[in-house]
Amino acid sequence: MVNMTSKSEMKHSFLKLLWLPLLVFLFSRPARAQATQPQDSVQELTMQDFHRLVLQYHPVASQAALLTEQARQELRMARGAFDPIISSKLYKKEFGGKEYYTLWNNALRVPLWFGPELIAGYDQTTGNYLNPENSTPADGLSFAGISVPLGQGLFIDARRATVRQARLMQQIAEADRIKLINKLLLQVTKDYWDWLQYYREVQLIQESLELAEFRMKAVRSRVQEGDLAAIDTVEALTEVQNRQVILQQAQLNYNNARLMVATHLWADNEVPLELQESTVPALTGSELTSLPQDSLNHLLEIAKLNHPDLRKLSLKGEQLQIEQQFAADKLKPKLNVEYNVLQNDFYRNTDMFERQHMNANYKMGLSFSLPIFLREERGKLQLTKAKQQANSMEFVQAIREVENNLHAAFNEWQSLEEQIRLQEQMVANAEILRQGEATRFQSGESSLFLVNSREVKSMEAQLKLFALRAKYAKAKTLLYWSAGEIQVN
Repeated sequence: MVNMTSKSEMKHSFLKLLWLPLLVFLFSRPARAQATQPQDSVQELTMQDFHRLVLQYHPVASQAALLTEQARQELRMARGAFDPIISSKLYKKEFGGKEYYTLWNNALRVPLWFGPELIAGYDQTTGNYLNPENSTPADGLSFAGISVPLGQGLFIDARRATVRQARLMQQIAEADRIKLINKLLLQVTKDYWDWLQYYREVQLIQESLELAEFRMKAVRSRVQEGDLAAIDTVEALTEVQNRQVILQQAQLNYNNARLMVATHLWADNEVPLELQESTVPALTGSELTSLPQDSLNHLLEIAKLNHPDLRKLSLKGEQLQIEQQFAADKLKPKLNVEYNVLQNDFYRNTDMFERQHMNANYKMGLSFSLPIFLREERGKLQLTKAKQQANSMEFVQAIREVENNLHAAFNEWQSLEEQIRLQEQMVANAEILRQGEATRFQSGESSLFLVNSREVKSMEAQLKLFALRAKYAKAKTLLYWSAGEIQVN
């Protein structure tokens, strides 16, 4: 009997010595990065690589790039109003075997940016019943001249207004592109930090489950030896099952987070990429990084200058200013003067622009028109002014919203920084209590229930710390998003 008792006590002592160091080892450090896979098979996807892949091939990023191209083509179309226009007309009439007339008119019109229009052409007419005013020499009649608006259209016209607005549209398209990219990066970054959070949770809970399974085997051994009551096996088994349920939920969250990350991964030609099981998030990036003292004021200045929403409203105001100038110009009368020098063979006669020739061979015209009530023109001007007032009020409101959102994001950053520091202390305290309870249990002064409770509290504190770190990393991105520029390394 003495020998049997001695062997049993030696076995119990061995199990106790093995159990206690394992407890300290598993819970006195963060979750292992690769607990379930061989080290050489795991590939880390860093945030920088993730952003690079998204910006390079994501359909939304490609769509954002098309906004700039669309605006460039809009400007190209607007500039088309200043393209030179060449025209040619040929009219011929014969009836009863007689030639009534043949009219051949050719013209080249070159609009100039500052309003006037250069004109050149060649006319040739023949026929027995030709209108005398259309008669030309046998070799035809050439002309060259200019048409100048002296009233409406002198300082601005539809062509110039359209081009100037199209130029502003390019900058609006760039603001839209930045806004679309920022929105994409904000969602992409949030999904990445969720993925990292659940990855860490799975590793921690997996280790906790392994510890509970080891303890259950040890308890069963001690029950068989008569050192513990049989009810303790139920307690150990219940804890194992509880942690199995928690692990299943954590794995579900992790798998769903992986799917969300995978939706942002694309290859060339809109080919979706799969996120391999061996690919895991990098365990860096959520560390505390305090902002400088003047960082908030600096971000506010950046937001006022570069925030896409404010930039769009400012540019829209400039477009409305051009529209107002054009509407005010429409109140002026249309007064156009046109002068053309005539020459029956001016391509070979270089003295056609001499004063003597120009005074004797020319065609001149003057046109004037003005609506009596100008109701359409006055209505257009007042409508444009109302749009300007609405845009100005929207701009003021947008500035206030941007500033408040930036302040809120900054406050959240600072608050989460303090919460993380406190939570780190709580994690350390929970670990001390857990280790102390495990030591008491080894000496027979505690129960398995209390040990499990301390371990659960320690695990919950660590899980909360993971959640706070993920929230803190998201808050950093949200802060720069509120300022209108998300930093991408």
